[in-house]
Amino acid sequence: MEDGKAWMKMNISKNCYDQSMGITDDNRTSVDFSGSPFWISEKDNNIIVIGCETFAYMQINNSAGEKSESSGRRVVAEVQDCGSTWAAGRGGGCGGEVLTGCVPTCKNVPKNGICSGEAGCCKLDFPNGTWYYNTYFSKRNNSSPCSYITVMQTTSFDFNINYFNSTTFYNTYNGLASVSLDWIITMDSCEQAKRNITLYACISGKSRCIDDPKGGYRCKCSDGYEGNPYINDGCKDINECLDNATYPCTGICENTLGNFTCSCYPGNYMMNGVCMPNQKPGFPRNPVIGASAGVVVLVITITYACFIREKRKLQHIKQQYFRQHGGMLLFEEMKSQQGISFKIFSEEELQQATNKFDKHQILGQGGNATVYKGLLKGNMEIAVKKCMTIDMKQKKEFGKELLILSQINHRNIVKLLGCCLEVEVPMLVYEFIPNGTVFSLIHSSHNEHISLQTRLRIAHESAEALAYLHSWASPPILHGDVKSSNILLDKEYAAKVSDFGASILAPTDESQFVTLVQGTCGYLDPEYMQTCQLTDKSDVYSFGVVLLELLTRKKAFNLQRPEDERSLSMRFLLAMKDNRLLDILDDQIMTDENLEFLEEVSELAKQCLEMCGENRPSMKEVAEKLDGLRKVMQHPWAQQNPEEMESLLKHSSNNINLMVENT
Repeated sequence: MEDGKAWMKMNISKNCYDQSMGITDDNRTSVDFSGSPFWISEKDNNIIVIGCETFAYMQINNSAGEKSESSGRRVVAEVQDCGSTWAAGRGGGCGGEVLTGCVPTCKNVPKNGICSGEAGCCKLDFPNGTWYYNTYFSKRNNSSPCSYITVMQTTSFDFNINYFNSTTFYNTYNGLASVSLDWIITMDSCEQAKRNITLYACISGKSRCIDDPKGGYRCKCSDGYEGNPYINDGCKDINECLDNATYPCTGICENTLGNFTCSCYPGNYMMNGVCMPNQKPGFPRNPVIGASAGVVVLVITITYACFIREKRKLQHIKQQYFRQHGGMLLFEEMKSQQGISFKIFSEEELQQATNKFDKHQILGQGGNATVYKGLLKGNMEIAVKKCMTIDMKQKKEFGKELLILSQINHRNIVKLLGCCLEVEVPMLVYEFIPNGTVFSLIHSSHNEHISLQTRLRIAHESAEALAYLHSWASPPILHGDVKSSNILLDKEYAAKVSDFGASILAPTDESQFVTLVQGTCGYLDPEYMQTCQLTDKSDVYSFGVVLLELLTRKKAFNLQRPEDERSLSMRFLLAMKDNRLLDILDDQIMTDENLEFLEEVSELAKQCLEMCGENRPSMKEVAEKLDGLRKVMQHPWAQQNPEEMESLLKHSSNNINLMVENT
């Protein structure tokens, strides 16, 4: 934010040609930021042209009329047209209208990572201060089936030998290139902006205004402060004493507002910012004093040596744990995959974030882990899961599997941000979800009213997340511990499935299939209890129990009830069998208009709780069923035409029954 950066996706221009058919695909791009606070960053982007003898160029309007440096035959021509509307962007007046491009040849053999202009790829520096461009292709001498021109963030592009003779380049980026933008608040200078107190953006104390060389202004926290200068009290004091690498101090460090002081210990002096020991005085003439001084020096030396030894021993232990938990394999995977946001945290980082795992930071505790709230530098909130045990058989693959889990990107799944492997039992770092669990919501002692619509939404969003893990994640992932306390609620009260401590990657052969899973009483698949085989239908059964909790507001397992009534699933199935469904449902949602919906959802829960896994629907089918019920409930027909609503519900029910029969 302080650097004035933004990022967006822009279309890649494509021109495909067939000798017999002529041009088969001509997709050009036009971008116009004139009149807005954005322009395309010349420092962070390049113009990329891919093809053989491809004459591709851009019509660019910028404030400087600059010519670009290129890796290929460059085509740059200024267009003198001061009446053009393109000059009406930043600053007004007559800007520089430029045609710029390059022609990549195929004289040399292409090599991965090389875009020199002579092997199917050329690139140009992007002109300064550009807010508008159009792309064009010329038919002359083009010998590639498809040619491309685009603006792309320099760090996002890495040439591949398959790009210039196929559609691989376009497909790799899904036709969209990542582009870095610069921005300002308004076109006013700092001096002008400060005259209008109500609109002046630098409102945080300890913030300052910066004039942009191209016009306009931005805000930045003052030296010694960091954070968001655009909100009240957004700039916070930096504790320089906690970051010795950036703010070195070899003596006594003391943090002050916006700065810090560094003083030397007694007996030392400061020289060029470094504390140095004073010159040693002559050895005392009194032998007693001399002997005492020698003993003191000896004790200090031995103590220091022991300290260094223990520190090295601790470092060795941390490295050993890191290797045991697959840290080296994880490093190799991270190096081979670009653009990964997964981070390996040190133990010190997480201790600092959680105030040394203070008990007041605890978000929740389970049989195998404790979850702490943490705050990283930059005020990013996290949740740190500190496990108690790890399966010894999974140690070597642990880091690699975490990397796979971290690449799951779904709006209803808690994001895994990183891990710490240099401890005896690895710690996992997740995004922080603020509004607690579904378990807390439905079993709260306050007994707050929760509408049927809200319960169906939570169920549908949770089902979508599990369906994604089973059907669209690569490789597929089995959760293994689906329960209401593992479904969190974000600030908008959207459901987010969490806790992959029990998750496994779907097995690829029979030898991998048997695995130990530490499930939760009341949610465990009875078929798993007999076979010890975890399948996607095991998650379906557990989800069925969560569905019952939402319908009944009763706990999955209650030790306070008689032995034959402790299991919620058994009580529900018995009530369904005896046609006593209304006796077990929550009174809050027992209304006449909800009755048919409740019967449909109850029937779905019953199918999820089938003893035989093959007879249960898939999570994809469950999600589709819940989606259909929500749409019918939201439809105006549901209130105005009960007969038509009943027909829609029956149609939805018949669909899922047919899907289950076909599985």
